[in-house]
Order: sequence, then structure tokens, then C-alpha cells
Amino acid sequence: MTAAGVVALVLLLAIAAYACAGGTDYGAGFWDLTAGGAERGKRPRWLIDHAMAPVWEVNNVWLIFVLVIMWTGFPVFFRTVFVAMWLPLALAIVGIVLRGAGFALRKPARRLAGRRLYGAVFAIASLLTPFFLGAAVGGIASGRVSPGTAASVANWANPTSLLFGLLAIAMTAFLGAVFLAGDARRFGAPDLDGHFRRRALFALAAVAVLTVVMLFVTHGDAPHVWHGLTHGVGLALVVLAAVAALATGWSLLGTAEARWSRSSAVVAVAAGVFAWGLAQRPYLVPVSLTVADGAGATTTLRWLMLVTVVAVVLVFPAVAYLYWLDTHGALEPLTDADLRSSAGDDA
Repeated sequence: MTAAGVVALVLLLAIAAYACAGGTDYGAGFWDLTAGGAERGKRPRWLIDHAMAPVWEVNNVWLIFVLVIMWTGFPVFFRTVFVAMWLPLALAIVGIVLRGAGFALRKPARRLAGRRLYGAVFAIASLLTPFFLGAAVGGIASGRVSPGTAASVANWANPTSLLFGLLAIAMTAFLGAVFLAGDARRFGAPDLDGHFRRRALFALAAVAVLTVVMLFVTHGDAPHVWHGLTHGVGLALVVLAAVAALATGWSLLGTAEARWSRSSAVVAVAAGVFAWGLAQRPYLVPVSLTVADGAGATTTLRWLMLVTVVAVVLVFPAVAYLYWLDTHGALEPLTDADLRSSAGDDA
């Protein structure tokens, strides 16, 4: 495999990591938006706050890694995408900023009106951000952009883009509900476990329906990607995603703790992302920009591979350990009772 091919694979890995890690957070925001009024949604929102607090910032590490690889490793691809898709990408970036601000400010806000405002900003941005990112990906997959393409609404407001955007929302909702159900079990809240299990199954059904519709639409609107998804390694990954999704649904329907549901849900989403990425081979933008043509200088690609190795050794284990600590309840915030107990011990 060439240096450009290796870096392209690293880029796809980073996108899959962001889709799974960041997607889980976006999904939590989706369920925050649909939790209901102040009284009915109080407990689900309490769980969302406690589940997201330790890791919501670190998930953007994957997005930064994606942007750095695109910018340095594939400058032609970076320029093409950000010129032709600047509006949806700008809206997604604004959504990321507003989402973070809303989540950070809604809990310490003293007034109820302020908490509701910041909560609404967090929840709405959690819905719109994955949609615009998915719409941009759909525009790329359908081949509507190429080097020199001017910005246009048609680049991202088309059947494939709209379906990719809706599928991104459904996938994040699915991941968010699965992980929140696991957190509910960890917190000993069986009612919230059932609450989010049902929503995970609903989101899984939405993902299945949108995936079938997408295959029909891409047949005529994105033929190169459709062919890649229905043949060879792309088809194998689609089958893997379907099997992992069915395993997740079976686990959620069971009466046991469904301890493997998180892993199978991540496999389902990651396999779906890889299916799309490999279906585009050998193109970064079907069918106008190949991986080789969009790659930067060979020296730059080699440095990127070295940086990736350093990140694998130093950064990724730390991030993985943080996720492990969070999912095993080792990062719980101190309560008033803990602080009073500590004060009494010191005395």
C-alpha cells in the first residue's frame, strides 16, 4: 500500500472514531431534546448530564485529528470540500461551539429561564450538527463536488445528502440511547434503563429503514458508492454492520444487563462508516479525485504516518483509558455528602 493509501486509511479510522465517540454525545443531546417537559424529563436529563460530563470535551480530539489529516495529507481534498461545502460545515462548527457552551452553562445557571435556554441550545445543536456533517458527507459520496466546484446549496441539499444527514441523526440517537441505558444500569436506575432501551430500539429501527432507503437512492444518485456498498469488501462491511445491529437489538430486548450492547453498537456504526469509506475506493471524491491525486507531498505523508504512530503510542491509550474509567463509574463527581464526609474526617 502506498503512503497515500495508508494515510487515507488513518483518516477513515479517525472518522469512524469520531462517529462513534462524538456520535454518542450527539445522541445524548437528541434524547435531551425529546425528554419532555421539566418534570417528565428531569430524570433522563439528570442521567445525560452525569454520563456526558467526564468525556464530552475529549471526543473532539477525533475531529481535530480528522481535520489535521485532511489539511496536511490531502490538501486538494481539503480545499475542494471546504470551498464547495463551506455553509453546512460552518453550520456544523457553530453547532459544536453552541452545543458545548449550552452543556457547560446550563447546570451552573442560577435562574430557571437560563437553564432552559442553555439546555435548548445544547439539545438543538446536538440535532443539527450531525445532520449538517452527514449532509456534507452525502454531497461528497454523490460526486457533486470536484476540484474547482463552487459553493452551492445543491452540493448538500440533494437526496443522498438529506438521507446521509438523517441517517447520521438516527445513528447518533441509537448510540446515545445504548450508552445511556448502560449508564442507567450503572447508576442503579432500572426505570431509566428501560426508558433508554426502548428508545435505542426505536432508533435502531429508524437506522434500518433509512439504510434501505439510502441503498435505493444511491443506486441512481451515487452509483459509484452504491456499487461499492453492494460488492466486495463494502458488502462484507454492510453485512457486518447489520449483524452487529441485530445483536445489539437482541441484547436490548433481553432481560439481562445487556453488557455487550455497547460494543456491538459501536461495531455496527464503525462498520457502516468503513463501508462508506471503502465503497469510494479509489476516490476521495467519486469520481473526480483519487486518493493519489489528492495526496500531498510524499515527505508530508511520511511525517503524518510518524505522527500517527506517536499518537497510537501516547495519545490513544490515554483516551481509551479515560473512556474505560468513565464507563466503569470511576469518574463520578463529588456530592455534597462526600464533601461533608471529607470535612469531618479532616477534623
